[in-house]
Amino acid sequence: MARAVTAPDNRLDFTDQAMFLGLRATGQEAVMQVVWIYERPIDLDGVRRFHAHIGHGLLGRRIERSPLPFGRHRWVSALGPQSDLDIDAPRERADLGRWIDERSTMPLDPEYGPAWHMGVLPMTDGSTAVSIVISHCVSDGGGALASMVNAVHARTLDYGYPRPGSRTRGQALRADLRATVRGLPEVGRTLVEAARQAIRRRAELSSSGAAKPVVTGADRQVFTPSATVCVKLDDWDRRAGELGGNGHSLVAGFVAKLAQNIGRVGPDGMVTLNIPQGDRGPGDDDTRANAVVLVNLAIDPAKVTTDLTEARAAMKEGLRRAREVPDENLRLLPLTPYIPKRVVRTMADVAFGFSTELPVSCSNMGDVPEGVPNVDGTPADIVFLRGIDRVATLHALEQRCGLLTVVAGRINGTETLTFAAYAPGAENTTAWLRAELERTLAAFELSGVIE
Repeated sequence: MARAVTAPDNRLDFTDQAMFLGLRATGQEAVMQVVWIYERPIDLDGVRRFHAHIGHGLLGRRIERSPLPFGRHRWVSALGPQSDLDIDAPRERADLGRWIDERSTMPLDPEYGPAWHMGVLPMTDGSTAVSIVISHCVSDGGGALASMVNAVHARTLDYGYPRPGSRTRGQALRADLRATVRGLPEVGRTLVEAARQAIRRRAELSSSGAAKPVVTGADRQVFTPSATVCVKLDDWDRRAGELGGNGHSLVAGFVAKLAQNIGRVGPDGMVTLNIPQGDRGPGDDDTRANAVVLVNLAIDPAKVTTDLTEARAAMKEGLRRAREVPDENLRLLPLTPYIPKRVVRTMADVAFGFSTELPVSCSNMGDVPEGVPNVDGTPADIVFLRGIDRVATLHALEQRCGLLTVVAGRINGTETLTFAAYAPGAENTTAWLRAELERTLAAFELSGVIE
């Protein structure tokens, strides 16, 4: 079932262009990964149908750069599969984690393609895994899950984007120059705002790079330890209620406690959570790749195992502020096309506090849409979501003082939380992370399965 939607403008939203420029400036690429595990052989034809349909809508496009160094980039059409469905040779079940990591680091490129890819792993015990990895430059988690539901039901969406290279260089130069001239009044107003913020935030800007630790020795790629916790929803919600919270505040509390256990706390003992909150409009007309607002919370990890009332109140207030008090950084977005690479790096440090606040990225997808588990047409036994940097290096992780990210969702009757963690000086192995998760489960008097 195909549906055509004419996108009013194929220029990237400023936020999406900023994310793309950040990728090109730093080489750090945020990706999302969904993994389905079946405790049996799968219907491979069903997975092939999913693969044929998923490359539409938000996932049916790529980025085409403006020929102007300060021009707006544009979306171009890339409908259908952007690469083949990879079917690997069978492996032992013990190799599943390695295969998932390998899939997450395979090449992606939102400009040249593929912007997403899929693979299947048959295992020698009769089980099967399926993985899809998607560049955050083309979609956020909410948009990707909606695309998966469409693919499960064989619905395709075409925004009518032009084909790559459909404009000659001369046409592109003239059109982008006209658009740039029309946007100059907005740029002028933004420059005034930028000057005001620079004066007010000069200390923050000057310290953003000063506190970075000095890293020596050879650099190398690092597979960030990752593990998934699955707790029955009834148990999760019961415990949340006993602690004076709800399912969402228990996610925040659980993440904060793990952060404390691995040393990711600020000087005041608080844990800073960065929570992306979905901001996508209804229907299919919102073509932004990253339609989110960022909620920043400070959680006291010393209290969450006995009382979630403060964490719940902090979440409520953070959500209110995010909706009612615009982030002043957003006022600077019209300057995105003009930002030099070195400034992109500084802005990332300021926005996410990599070297000072020790932020924890905590994406809570809530109730995952019905249909997402059915990648072969039937529900998978286990489904988990994770967000990671596609290629992480030792120096980048050390300079950022490590990382902790989690993607949570209510799937198949379980609260499922997938963690990626790195702590300078720690063992930083999967066994280490699993042990820390077991300790955190015990602190909340919860039992669950760790994959």
